Amino acid sequence: MITVGVEEEYLLLDPGSGLPVPLAEEVRGSSGLEPVVDRREVQAELLQAQVEVATPVCTDLEEVGGHLLRLRHAVGAAAEEFGCRLATCATAPFRRAAPVPVSRQPRYLAMESQAPQLVAEQLINGMHVHAAVPDPQTGVAVLNRIRVWLPVLVAMAANSPLWDGRDTGFASWRTLIFGRWPVSGPPPYFDDLADHERRVQELLTSGIITDTGQLYWQARLSGRYPTVEVRCMDVQLRADDAVMFAGIVRGLVATAIRDEKAGAPVPRCAPELLHGANWHAARHGISASLVAPDGTLRSAGDVVHLLMEHIAPALEEAGDAREVGSLVHRLLRQGTPADQQRRALAEGGFRALTDLVTAQGTMP
Repeated sequence: MITVGVEEEYLLLDPGSGLPVPLAEEVRGSSGLEPVVDRREVQAELLQAQVEVATPVCTDLEEVGGHLLRLRHAVGAAAEEFGCRLATCATAPFRRAAPVPVSRQPRYLAMESQAPQLVAEQLINGMHVHAAVPDPQTGVAVLNRIRVWLPVLVAMAANSPLWDGRDTGFASWRTLIFGRWPVSGPPPYFDDLADHERRVQELLTSGIITDTGQLYWQARLSGRYPTVEVRCMDVQLRADDAVMFAGIVRGLVATAIRDEKAGAPVPRCAPELLHGANWHAARHGISASLVAPDGTLRSAGDVVHLLMEHIAPALEEAGDAREVGSLVHRLLRQGTPADQQRRALAEGGFRALTDLVTAQGTMP
């Protein structure tokens, strides 16, 4: 069984104005977090209006869901203690005129010096799924095989339509903001582990990046764990949708390992087509068409079904098929969290939107 772990990033919002508030240090230091949450499970993020949580290593999706609900509830309660609310939206719907201060870690301060405007606009939140791989060589093979599916995950996970109080026209504006860093977007194809290591070293030697943490590819080898880290998804309004993506990513990784062992052909996609598919997915979510792994434009529902067929044996083997299938069906019926944000804003205005993006943080 492939183990998984999930990281989620959240915003801290003022409940009256909906604006980000720089209270992350206070929330992380709350005595109310213990003993429910280990201090290592709640981490600082780039900006002081953000917090990140990380589950322990999990063997099944029920564990993932239990840990995410525990962490969301505890951090949400700590936020309430300091007069703010935890928000599970992937962009800040509204921003202050003055930038939110950067967390005082040396690495984050160096990033601010390197790219001040990018850092000031980094009020974005993702979810990262780590899936275990037996060794780095296998990890590179997995990256090569899952990269063509990443735009589908971007579309399904879209939860960031709003920016500066306006609809951006994109389902995942976070994807566009994050794509402005020098090493970002879908990962390239690598010949093998040696090719991967050589190209990463060239990026470091050139000074384009200062550490491997700045490899912001949407899927990458983790620098801390023996995992492939898939990081293209927006943070989810609901914890059970995050569980769904944990199951899908595990299914993709398991399928890639199986196909690699069987010597199946590696799906190839030109970088310009893959980047275009990624942009298209961020623009439309699942409301229109998507680019399938074979490069054809199809209805979003058809491409999601292709994904589910691709990973079906792995989902069955892990015992995840029923839960993941049910959640995917709900997603196709109700739309993405971006669709839900737009509906809330249209039907109830600013207050309904704020209630939507903050209510799920402490979902019982």
